[in-house]
Amino acid sequence: MVTSEQSNVVARKFPGLERANSIGRPESNQRTFRRNLVVRLSRFVRHEWSVALLYLFLDVVSWIAIYSAVGWFRRDAFYATPFQFFVIDLIQLAVIVQALYFIGGYDRAVEKRSLIYATEHVLTIMAAAALSAMLIYSAATFDQTMKPSRGVLLLSFMIFLPVSLFYRRWIRKYVVASSANRSFLVIGSGLAAARFYEAYQNSPNGQQLDFVDLSNERVGQAIAGEGSPMVKGDLAPKLNDLGEHYSGIILTERVDSLGTQLLERLVRAQFQHTRVYTLESFYETHWRYVPLNIVDPVWPLQTGFQLARTSPYHYLKRFFDVVASAVALIVCAPLFALIALLSRGG
Repeated sequence: MVTSEQSNVVARKFPGLERANSIGRPESNQRTFRRNLVVRLSRFVRHEWSVALLYLFLDVVSWIAIYSAVGWFRRDAFYATPFQFFVIDLIQLAVIVQALYFIGGYDRAVEKRSLIYATEHVLTIMAAAALSAMLIYSAATFDQTMKPSRGVLLLSFMIFLPVSLFYRRWIRKYVVASSANRSFLVIGSGLAAARFYEAYQNSPNGQQLDFVDLSNERVGQAIAGEGSPMVKGDLAPKLNDLGEHYSGIILTERVDSLGTQLLERLVRAQFQHTRVYTLESFYETHWRYVPLNIVDPVWPLQTGFQLARTSPYHYLKRFFDVVASAVALIVCAPLFALIALLSRGG
């Protein structure tokens, strides 16, 4: 009988034999493939722009595939030309992308696995279906060759809803995993920082928090009692070595209380690689609500701060804004002309 030690010796002497044997083990190959897929996907989703583009790509491909497949299975030939199909598909995609963008469907920071997001996603897709139907049938009233099927439209949205929610939840898992080794750098150690830590502990976020005291008065003390993180000092080296260590910077101090040099450094970090949040913007982005007791009177004027570095999905959103507006204008142009004639006749 061959022992495990003898097998190891043979494997070291004849590595090609071990590789040849592994070819015949499909389970081992499948595990290797899955492991490589997980590693590559985790590396890919580390980039902020990559997640938005991945969601957008999957939305476009899924919708086109579902809408085309449902129409083919139902044998509904309700478009006279391929161009009609393209325009209708473009209208529906523009509506879907716009709707999902408004609820943070393309934002990597939004927790896609929460019940709150799932509810918003369902309501958003239902609203997108209603708006798409309204636009399509408005267009059909002016083009008698186009006879859209209610069944195909409704069934397509019913299939797209769980599919789009599923891959968002699936990708979110890898987004969280890719950030597991990184922390949030929290600037401030006062009462606001302590309350934020307590709220963070009750949230689904699993990343660590590193608190830094600008005045160095609370360095070495627990931020919110026993068991909570210790407050650190010496902010400059941390800002110079953000890199892979931090997912973002959170300001628990008022922006107007920060020095000019620190603000300039934070703006550079925002434009380069690390997102900077005020407390209000962090609550709004990650948890979808803002407690009244933390709202800064000048917060509405600061909302552009965390958006100073424009991500690609903001450009994509602007592109679909223009496309949707142009399509809606073309579709409604005959209606505007009719209203003008009726008004003049009256």
